[in-house]
Amino acid sequence: MSAATRRRKFLVVVDETPEAKVALRFAARRAEHTGGVVSLAHIMAIPDTQTWRGVEELMREEAEAEAEATLYEAAKYVHDLNGILSEVVMLEGKKREALLALIKQDPAISILVLASGSGREGPGPLVAAVAGASASSYPIPVTIVPGTLTETEIDAVA
Repeated sequence: MSAATRRRKFLVVVDETPEAKVALRFAARRAEHTGGVVSLAHIMAIPDTQTWRGVEELMREEAEAEAEATLYEAAKYVHDLNGILSEVVMLEGKKREALLALIKQDPAISILVLASGSGREGPGPLVAAVAGASASSYPIPVTIVPGTLTETEIDAVA
């Protein structure tokens, strides 16, 4: 598929934080208005355990089940919002490195959408890591949406 006919993918990192839902809504609305696709990624941390193999496997299975539930809940939200079927990707590792690998692996990903934290603790670790990276680290534009935006405000600007 040529670049002219390829649909733009808006990549959103999905987790349980309130700002993830802000980024998700923004990406869904932008995809709706531009004929794009929403790609949802959940990044599981690699367990740093020195436990028995059975316990480690059980922990991994539980983490995968939680990740799948989070991803499919986000995909349902996007579909209910605008009828777009999302692509879901489950990754494992450190967030920044896993995200970069995915972006480099999938040339259809056009924009990374993140939302800043809305609390006093700052923008959030992933936003801070992305903002602190060199420009050459991310070969695509990064959109950082204020985490305090309401649904109405997001709909008005997306």
